[in-house]
Amino acid sequence: MSNTKQKMELAGKVSLCKSDQMFLGEDRIRLLEMIEECGSITKAAKAVGISYKTAWDTMDAINNLSDKPLFVRMAGGKSGGGTRLTDEGQEVIQKYRIIQEEHDKFLANITKRIGSVSDLYKFIKRISMKVSARNVFAGTISGITKGAINTEVTLSLKGGDNLVSVITNESIENLGLRVGGEAYAIIKASSVLIAKDLEGTRLSTRNILTGRIIKLTMGAVNTEVMLELSGGITLCAIITNGSAENLALRERDHVCAICKSSDIILGVS
Repeated sequence: MSNTKQKMELAGKVSLCKSDQMFLGEDRIRLLEMIEECGSITKAAKAVGISYKTAWDTMDAINNLSDKPLFVRMAGGKSGGGTRLTDEGQEVIQKYRIIQEEHDKFLANITKRIGSVSDLYKFIKRISMKVSARNVFAGTISGITKGAINTEVTLSLKGGDNLVSVITNESIENLGLRVGGEAYAIIKASSVLIAKDLEGTRLSTRNILTGRIIKLTMGAVNTEVMLELSGGITLCAIITNGSAENLALRERDHVCAICKSSDIILGVS
């Protein structure tokens, strides 16, 4: 089995509605075209892969919504019976194909302007993902170091910051993590520590991110600290009001966000 990923493309179909009902779409237009080509409902139904009854029910539904008949039944004779499109039916096909052609140009123009559709799809999946944690960061796996039980995974974020997470070897296999692949780092706000003036201080944790406080929200017990990291990424920390007062935190202060590797959860789409 090939592991080659298929290219994702922007696509869409045109449907014409009347009286709040679907009047004509690609399937019905194709049926009309086959009737015109075959001169028979039976042959047209077979060509598009539907039953004779479904074909007639579809054609009757189209005719009921149309101002003028799109087809007529012909009685048997020398040439036998059959079905043919009226001038109205032929005109409807022609106009639909013009609309479809313009629609295809429209989609091609959008694709040209937005670039990679795959990147857009990934972005939509990111913003639609729902988790209880306040901090969800998308990044690229830049390093994997396996141990006997656990594996250390380094995730590079936009802006240059790195996050190191320690997860089980089984999780590596289950998630299919690999260097160069994409993943999400999920961190609970309560797992983030805030510190100031760490010059010369040695800490055991690998995750020390520098940022600027852009918002402080004090509650009855805790204070929410919102930091802006490099690359415009924001990180939220929840600390006690006492800690916020002891650190004398103010907006625009530069501080460090500290998080243990074991507190960073990794996820994939």
